[in-house]
Amino acid sequence: PFVPLPVPITIGLGLLLFPAATKTIRRIWAFPSVLLLSIVMIFSADLSIQQINGSPIYQYVWSWTINNDFSLDFGHLIDPLTSIMLILITTVGIMVLIYSDNYMSHDQGYLRFFAYMSFSNASMLGLVTSSNLIQIYIFWELVGMCSYLLIGFWFTRPLVASACQKAFVTNRVGDFGLFLGILGLYWITGSFEFRDLFEIANNLIDNGGTNSLFLTLCASLLFVGAVAKSAQFPLHVWLPDAMEGPTPISALIHAATMVAAGIFLIARLFPLFIAIPYIMNIISLVGIITILLGATLALAQRDIKRSLAYSTMSQLGYIMLALGMGSYRAALFHLISHAYSKALLFLGSGSIIHSMEPVVGYSPDKSQNMALMGGLTKYVPITKTSFLLGTLSLCGIPPLACFWSKDEILNDSWLYSPIFAIIA
Repeated sequence: PFVPLPVPITIGLGLLLFPAATKTIRRIWAFPSVLLLSIVMIFSADLSIQQINGSPIYQYVWSWTINNDFSLDFGHLIDPLTSIMLILITTVGIMVLIYSDNYMSHDQGYLRFFAYMSFSNASMLGLVTSSNLIQIYIFWELVGMCSYLLIGFWFTRPLVASACQKAFVTNRVGDFGLFLGILGLYWITGSFEFRDLFEIANNLIDNGGTNSLFLTLCASLLFVGAVAKSAQFPLHVWLPDAMEGPTPISALIHAATMVAAGIFLIARLFPLFIAIPYIMNIISLVGIITILLGATLALAQRDIKRSLAYSTMSQLGYIMLALGMGSYRAALFHLISHAYSKALLFLGSGSIIHSMEPVVGYSPDKSQNMALMGGLTKYVPITKTSFLLGTLSLCGIPPLACFWSKDEILNDSWLYSPIFAIIA
């Protein structure tokens, strides 16, 4: 997971020691970012192929012993969930980096941008390969910090400054819940490691050896962390404002990185949640509220990126609903198919905004206003085609990817509760 890290470190050192030289050769920096991420992608593809027939890999890298009865083991856990997420993060990350090279070429903060992007990719890769809860928490905070830096990239604009603070504070609420939940689970089971944790927790539930109310509370607190990260209802307010950052960042945050982290946490702790029926009902309820809320808000938006942000929120609601119903495979399938279509839509919207700017002026209110867009076929034919494909896929039109995953979720929701299926 630390392969992309040299880029932000060298850029930082370069700007400290030789600012002028580093700025003159700045266009070269995109290449190592893409190269290192491609190396990670090749490794993760190899791991996925091994995972098809193999068993999960636990690998301990380093143990930090505090006293005789308490030590933290840091390591990697590679299982099918991890390998899927690795491929998702690296492929979307590479596309976004290649795209941003040209998109950001005239920006003053080009170097800073690539440093943030590589750091964000590294922390997300660390998050999905974590083998225990403490490690997940450390990388969770790093991902939150990256999102703060990326959303507030053009921090001189007052709107942007308030947007990144809003995202940061909203996520702090979730992180606090996550931290309390991790501590509570440790108090019940005495372990941070996933494999020990699930065994101990399930044994305690079967033997009635623990206070079920307290366990449900801890699971709910963990879920609060996922709710904030994945922009589910009550804590969804930061997502539309996160659109103030540059477009490639919106694509990365909303397709691959930030919002997938919350889903990943619930998928990773799925064996724990499935033993507690109350929490599964809460998850599916939050999911269904978010579906309805996100879709209705998206219809009322004028700004192209805000509209996409609300649709992201709604699609994540579908994934939450699927997890809450216990259909794990459908949820992950939809996470993957949605991530690619959404990244396509965001990068397409960036292309449209760029072509709008010379016509209507450079203020975001005008260049991102969907009421002023029309007849794009004449000017951006390639973008038109790709955007149409992404939109159709997101709507769930048959031959495209999202149709299969969304249909599976709707199918499961009929079996679970007809009311939910009608709303969805």
